[in-house]
Amino acid sequence: MYLETVKTMNVFSHPEFDNHEHLSFFCDPETGLKAIVAIHNTSRGPALGGCRMFPYATDEEALRDVLRLSRGMTYKSALANLDLGGGKSVIIGDPREHKTEALMEAMGKHLESLGGRYSAAEDSGTSVADLRVMGRHTRYVAGIANRTGFDGNPSNGDPSPATAYGTFIGLKAAVRHKLGHDDLTGLKVAIQGVGNVGFRLARHLREAGAELWVHDIHQDNLQRAVDELGARPASAEDILFLPVDVVAPCAMGAVLNDASIPKLKAGIIAGAANNLLDRPEHDAMLKQQDILYAPDFAINAGGIIDVFYERTDATPETVRKHVDTIGDTLTEIFNRSDRTGLPTGDIANELAEERFQKHTAGAGLAPMRLAGTG
Repeated sequence: MYLETVKTMNVFSHPEFDNHEHLSFFCDPETGLKAIVAIHNTSRGPALGGCRMFPYATDEEALRDVLRLSRGMTYKSALANLDLGGGKSVIIGDPREHKTEALMEAMGKHLESLGGRYSAAEDSGTSVADLRVMGRHTRYVAGIANRTGFDGNPSNGDPSPATAYGTFIGLKAAVRHKLGHDDLTGLKVAIQGVGNVGFRLARHLREAGAELWVHDIHQDNLQRAVDELGARPASAEDILFLPVDVVAPCAMGAVLNDASIPKLKAGIIAGAANNLLDRPEHDAMLKQQDILYAPDFAINAGGIIDVFYERTDATPETVRKHVDTIGDTLTEIFNRSDRTGLPTGDIANELAEERFQKHTAGAGLAPMRLAGTG
């Protein structure tokens, strides 16, 4: 048990606590592992969500992130019509400095102790290789099977291609709604974060004729986008506030806040990062500025859709068609927002809540046991 965290936090009165079903803190002094697992809601099925590794400045910051992210997974899976619940895990540490096989194995042991109520997938700071190491000690990891990907190419289970493609589909739906056309030629897009998902999104946009501005905290990621895609580099201070058509945040969340929203010049926000809004009311602030916001848990659902189908015999075409529905879902959200005057995030929440609150899990629903997980 991660005692320091438990002593210093009042979890049940935490502003991000939303009747979460389960929260566990795990510490392994031998490997240096400090992790939190949050399960938000399992009314539609067992929880599935990424395992993130990040050098959080404080324990409270890590708790806030995992509570927000796990709730977002409930809404994301419901909105994508998947029979999954919402969960997430975070490991406190710098993945480039503190990650070891022993630490990943310790995380796998903790996941196994949860008995299948939550299964972990890849996220920021973790990889398919890391999940496979966890899988030495648990059956409850996902997105690690070698198979044919949704795009017809060989896949090792990495959901990033599907996340990026789904975000691209959603971005096109936003452009169609806001600007009235499907052609992305000359569209100006600023992408914050060009890692596994952001770079793939950038490539889709470049192939569609868009002009790109990019930033990443890792110089090698930034240089790759410049060299391979002809993107223009931008500073951390400027990337969100450039005079472009679309801003696509694809790094960490909470970048849309009191300080940043008034400075936005783009008419569309459509990115793959989770929890883009620092607080729920920032959704209304965006609408007041006539900025079309594609709710993050709607637009970035491609990865969870792809991982869901890993345990089935679905064809790549089936997976791709399901990811393509992200555009239809967002169009429904945008149109309903126009009719009601409510912000798009509120509409997305309503649609998701209708689906997970009224859904009764199938009889005999078993914990997730995924192919290739031990």
